[in-house]
This record gives sequence, C-alpha cells and structure tokens, in this order.
Amino acid sequence: MAIIEEISEFLQKGRAKNVKKLVQQALDEGFDPKEILNDGLLSGMMIVGGKFKREEVFVPDVLVAARAMNMGIEILEPRLVAAGNEPIGKAVIGTVKGDLHDIGKNLVTMMMKGAGFEIYDLGVDVEASAFIDKAEEVGADIICISALLTTTMPNMKDVISLLEERGLREKYVVMIGGAPVTENFAKEIGADYYTADATSAAETAKQVAEKGNIPA
Repeated sequence: MAIIEEISEFLQKGRAKNVKKLVQQALDEGFDPKEILNDGLLSGMMIVGGKFKREEVFVPDVLVAARAMNMGIEILEPRLVAAGNEPIGKAVIGTVKGDLHDIGKNLVTMMMKGAGFEIYDLGVDVEASAFIDKAEEVGADIICISALLTTTMPNMKDVISLLEERGLREKYVVMIGGAPVTENFAKEIGADYYTADATSAAETAKQVAEKGNIPA
C-alpha cells in the first residue's frame, strides 16, 4: 500500500508531478485503478478538505491539491472508463442569476469531485431554467446553487419554484450555500440541504448518495 499512501501524501502537498508519476507507476505495477482513485487521490483530497474546514490550510492549498488530483485523474481516466467505474452521483452546480462570484462554487466543485461525483459546472450568472435543463440533460441527482450576495439569494428560490412548476421537485436533491445563506433561509425556500463550506457540501452530498436518498 506504500505507493497508494505516497500518492495521497504528495497530493496533500500539491505535488502534481509526483502524483502523476506515482499514479502511472501504480498502474504499471498492476494496482486496481479504482484503488488508486479511492485510496490515493480521493482520500488525499478529503484529508485536505478536512484541514480546510478546520482552517489548518487555506484556499491556495486546496487549489494546488485539486490540480494534483486532476493530473492524477487524467492518467487514470482511460483505465477507469475501461473498468466501467461509475461516479457515486452526478451534480449540476452554478452561481445564481445576477451573481458573478465563483470562488466558493469552485471550491465546492473541487471537493465534490474529490468525493467521487461527476460535476457539471454552469459557471456564474446562471438562469433558473439553465440549472434544470442541464440536470435533465445529464441525468443529474443533485442541483447545487450558490449565492454570495443578499440581493441574489432570492434567485435560489426561483430554481426551486421552477422545479415545482415543471413537476420535477421530487426528482432532485437541492443543495444551497454561500456567505449570506443560512439554514433558516434554506428551510424558507424549500431547499433540501444548506452547507456552510465546501467540505461540508461534499460530505453531505456523499452521505446523501450513500444512504440512497438520491433519486434513481
């Protein structure tokens, strides 16, 4: 297991070249691609996420670790596809209409990828209909909505209202977050989950997927 642990450790340090080299070495030595992914790359990223949550590391540390993870996944991807490796779920994510903030959204994207989700990032200033259209197109399980301005928070409700109008509300788990967002606000607008930070978002999404609460 030493090489798998090394992959995790180098990822946590953001050493992308080392991660890339060790992932290739592990494949050459016959390790299962899923083991390299789960116990090396994703495990390392979740450790970084835990440290970020405890404020032991900061945004730049998460970014370099995510870059290292992505380089490792690039090497693994053809083998994972060949092995039929399925993501634990699919999520559509974006910042609501009128809001151009993306740092928090990008961190959530990285942490959810690290938790094993396939992510479709719609970017910023996203219309309510675009969240739903994309979720329908890709067969998503979760819709993640971000807002960083108090003035754009009501636009989160628009997504949920439109889901209800289209008769799709029960089909998707809706998660919301952002600096001004609260648990009470999530209850007010009918969101399924509110999370205060990127790591919590990934942990919650993973728990939902593992408990089978994600629609079939």
